[in-house]
Amino acid sequence: MSFVMAIDQGTTSSRAILFRDDISIAASAQQEFPQHFPASGWVEHEPDDIWASTLATCRAAMEKAGASAADIAAIGITNQRETVVVWDRISGKAIHRAIVWQDRRTAEFCTKLKTDGHEPMITEKTGLIVDPYFSGTKVAWLLDNVPGARARAERGELRFGTIDCYLLWRLTGGRVHATDATNASRTLLFNIHTGEWDDDLLKLLGVPRSMLPQVRDSSAHFGDTDYELFGAPIAIRGIAGDQQAATIGQACFTPGMIKSTYGTGCFALLNTGATPVRSHNKLLTTIAYQLGGKRTYALEGSIFVAGSAVQWLRDGLGIIKHASETGPLADKSDPMQSVYLVPAFVGMGAPYWNPRVRGALFGMTRNTGPAELAHAALESVCYQTYDLWAAMRDDWSGADAAPPVLRVDGGMAASDWTMQRLADLLNAPVDRPVIQETTALGAAYLAGLSAGVFPEPAKFADNWRLDHRFRPAMSAATRERKLAGWGRAVKGLLASDEGE
Repeated sequence: MSFVMAIDQGTTSSRAILFRDDISIAASAQQEFPQHFPASGWVEHEPDDIWASTLATCRAAMEKAGASAADIAAIGITNQRETVVVWDRISGKAIHRAIVWQDRRTAEFCTKLKTDGHEPMITEKTGLIVDPYFSGTKVAWLLDNVPGARARAERGELRFGTIDCYLLWRLTGGRVHATDATNASRTLLFNIHTGEWDDDLLKLLGVPRSMLPQVRDSSAHFGDTDYELFGAPIAIRGIAGDQQAATIGQACFTPGMIKSTYGTGCFALLNTGATPVRSHNKLLTTIAYQLGGKRTYALEGSIFVAGSAVQWLRDGLGIIKHASETGPLADKSDPMQSVYLVPAFVGMGAPYWNPRVRGALFGMTRNTGPAELAHAALESVCYQTYDLWAAMRDDWSGADAAPPVLRVDGGMAASDWTMQRLADLLNAPVDRPVIQETTALGAAYLAGLSAGVFPEPAKFADNWRLDHRFRPAMSAATRERKLAGWGRAVKGLLASDEGE
């Protein structure tokens, strides 16, 4: 039997999953690694920890499945996006810990780029806003703050990469320095219209071209693993950033299809086909995938707080012990109360992009208790998704003709209460698939497509299986009343902006 192995390298752990040719899971392994917080707002990873945990989970998954290298047709890699590593091109030694996507150390630099009027040009070329979230300013910080780094980079001694690129380099013994178009599109250095690294952006951020990896299709033969890693070479044939991989795993290949992944935060992507759509609602324009040299684009919206709202109920307030308790508790809430939680614990994401505001509760009474707070926390995720949904449909003219169905995955998708309320507020069906490991499945599919294990996208989409469809059951009057209340709550929160 041939397997396809997916490496799913995330923010807090590394995983490896072996998929059979019928996309069922044969074995998996997962390993957490340390997080480093050297200063307020700074988040770092040790690159060697990422590499060691990745290699260990690959070997563990193979052992569980009883698989040798000869049994694995291909490897696909999906990764935490925007996290940056810079390393020596000869020794492979990183010059500094990886700077993680959550890191905010370049906020002042980003403010200066905006003040100097560069954001319109950057957005036009990259589809992104100027924010510390993205990779480019992190690379610039490393070159300017690690002693000797800029001079070494100018001499061609250093390499830059997102985590997929770094893992590919390690897996191939330093023979291949490459990435895919989805990861390149998150760097602030890549022109999503030409499909090339952009000289104007490189000059603006002070990043030498010699540091950059080659950009390839998401499904391609990137190289082969070193013999000693797994006892024989294995072809690496697929790479995509985690949210794009989840879009592929959800088989969102048709323009108009939307997926939303609920983890700590939430990321929604709308496939817009061959056309990059410029958002008027502060959504991101990004590359969903690139196959056969052809780019497919997406609109993306990110919510900072989704599952972490439930963690707040558990760890911050202590009103639940397990996340699974939240739905039943919310069911007990007083229907006469209208309590709104705007969970801006770390600011507001799309479509507001206000990092300064902080969370608030609206509509509390003397009788507001744990049930009402649970109800408000779960609903807050649905309301925020509605905001993204509405922004996407406003931005894209093809939305009216598209199938109004949302495909969901991630930890919160297991909550029937939340998914039903989501369908009610969107007034659209919400589909939860049988296979919840959609991010890893997307990486496996890209590799398996290149290896000939999996069919072309249209036929692969036929393998997508529905676990449950949540249909809207809320009256129009109730929906409109609740959405109006949410709108007032957000307006009130934004008016409290202490940064103004």
